Parts: sequence; structure tokens; C-alpha cells
Amino acid sequence: MSARVSGAEPVDHLARARALAPLLTAAAPQIERKRRLTPAVVLALHEEGLFRMLLPRAYGGAETDPLRFVEMLEEVARHDASTAWCLGQTGVCAMAAAYLPPESARAIWSDARAVLAWGAAAPPVKALAAKGGWRVTGAWSFASGGHHATWLGGHCIECEADGTPRGRTGKPVARTLLFPVAKAAWTDTWDVIGLKGTGSDSYAVSDLFVPHAFSFDRDEPAERHVESPLYRFRTDQMYASGFACVALGLARGMLDALAALANEKTPRGYKTTMRMSAVVQTEVAELEARLRSARFYIRGTLEAAWRAAERGELAMNHRMAIRLASTHCIREARAIAGEAYNAAGATSVFAGNSFERRLRDINSVAQQLQGRRSHYETVGKYLLGLEADPLFL
Repeated sequence: MSARVSGAEPVDHLARARALAPLLTAAAPQIERKRRLTPAVVLALHEEGLFRMLLPRAYGGAETDPLRFVEMLEEVARHDASTAWCLGQTGVCAMAAAYLPPESARAIWSDARAVLAWGAAAPPVKALAAKGGWRVTGAWSFASGGHHATWLGGHCIECEADGTPRGRTGKPVARTLLFPVAKAAWTDTWDVIGLKGTGSDSYAVSDLFVPHAFSFDRDEPAERHVESPLYRFRTDQMYASGFACVALGLARGMLDALAALANEKTPRGYKTTMRMSAVVQTEVAELEARLRSARFYIRGTLEAAWRAAERGELAMNHRMAIRLASTHCIREARAIAGEAYNAAGATSVFAGNSFERRLRDINSVAQQLQGRRSHYETVGKYLLGLEADPLFL
């Protein structure tokens, strides 16, 4: 039987995120240095319910709509992108609860501090059929937020006990296995230039048994136990739009920093502050217009998709629209941030300032799967009536 959602007073998660600005700003240098979110930040995220925005209400979540979720990520990213990225990753992972048997979902999220994280598998990991479940040996990487998770997921290919892949319409069947974080061994691999604080390391398990009730076929409607417009969105759509808004939040933070600098800095050889320069005035206005345009684009796209989901009609055209808007916003945000960095002059090159870290972070966002330029080709094929690969849609 499906778990049904119940009515609840809406929570203003955006206001809660704004209230965390001083904490996030103060913690950002340590988050970068330690390559982890600080305990104080993790505790605050739990207390404000930000990890549970996409978790079904039936299991103690907010089950909010996508637009409110990405608005929260954008606000957090203004102050610390690594925190926003972890929230984006683990927040979407919580949608797994809608696909698990209710007893399994409650077993995981009855813990008020429960967080589910997972990473990608390369090469693919096999889940071998066993009595009552699966046996798995394998490794996964890019597990953002995994170091403050209580459970991990492993994306696998369903196989018979002898390792023969199971097929569905000629394609391997994917399955995600969930297991307590204590069952995995971590490897420190996250030595990067940006988004350092996400702790996106690798983890592995060896001959681990996972009960079938703690596994699911991600985004497969037939396995969905919670009926709600939210869970008509695929996780790839939520990752794409969420990380796009992390990029927009970074660009917003960069423009805020540029405005603050313009009010106080008198460049060498000048007699007045930067803000008195017609060049700076024009550039700030142009960048602001581009950022606002990108924000309205993705918000409008999500609003239209949400209305369709409420009608039960979230179709391929909406999936393509989200992909196009997300890709465009990531790339436009990177361009805006780059121009703001250049406008700041020599100030921006010093380590630890408001520009240098954000530039590294936003370039790391754009290098991730959701920022691939090849997504334009996918959408372009669809718009031209050609067959398009729906992977990552």
C-alpha cells in the first residue's frame, strides 16, 4: 500500500537559509581547509530541516516543490557553495524514500539526523541476486556529502547469482542498494581546486548483503510508493536544476562582492572609488540583467513543469526544458562570475577573498556532469525532431 501525504503548515525554508548566512560565511574558510562541512553547519542544516525538503511528509520530510528547493540552494550558495552542493546532492537522494517500501523508509529516516548520500560507479558494479536480496562488491566515487551521511547508496546492474546481467527491453536493469555508512570503506580522493568542502570521496563495499527491501529502481514509476507531484520529477531533473541554482547563487555572491568592492576600492592611478566609473556602472548593470534573466528562465521552467506534474503530465518536453534551462544557467552563471572576477582587478587574485574561492567553485560546478555542453546537442536533436538519448534527463 502506498504511503499518502498529509497536510502540514508550509515552512519557509528560504527564510531559514537566509538566517544561516552569518554561520556559513564564518565557516566557509574552515570548510574549504578541512574539506568537510563543519559539525556546527551540519547541525544547523538538520535543525532547519534543509536536508529533508524533498523527503516525503509521511517520513518526516517537507515534500516541498522543486522551485522552493532550488531557491534554498541558491541562497545557501551565495555564502558557501560546498554546503549548497551537499544539500543539493543529499536532498535529492532523499527522494529515494518514495520508492522504498514504507517500512524500509521509516527504518532509515526515523533517525532525525538521517542523511542518504551516494556516488557514481565506474566501471559499473554488479548486484548479484541472493536469497532475500543482493550481494555486492564494488566502489563508487564523487559521493558529495557522504561524510555526514548515515546511509549510502550503491548504483548497480541487476545480475543473476552467476553474474549474468538481467535485461529489460534489451538493456541492463539498474538497481540502487542502500546500506548503513558503517558498512563501507572510504578512500580520500577529493583533492580538487573547487567545491573542496563537499568531501566527495570514494567508498567501497566487499561481498555485502543488502536485503531487497532496501533496494529500488531509481525513478521507476512502478516502484513508487508515495504518490505526489514531486515524485513525478526524476532525480536527474532535480540534480540538474538544483546544481544550476548553486551556480546562480555563486554568481549572485560574486556580484554582491563586486558591488561591495566598488564602494570601497580606489584603483591605483584613480582619484575616486570604482563605483564612480562609467565602465564599472555599465558592467554591473549588464551582469545583473544577465543573472536575473537566467534566474527567471529556470524558475519559469520549473513552475511550468510543476503545474504539469500536478496534472500528472510531466512529459518529455518538460524534461528537455529543464535540461536546457539548467545547462544554460550553469554556463551563464560561470560567464557572469568570470566577468565579475575580472572587474575586481588585482584584488581578486589573493587567496581567501570573496572572488578567488567563488571562481574556483563555479568552475568546478560547470565541469560536473550537469554542466556538460553536450546537453545542448541532446536538446537540439529533440527540438529538430530527431531521436535523442534521454540519459541524464
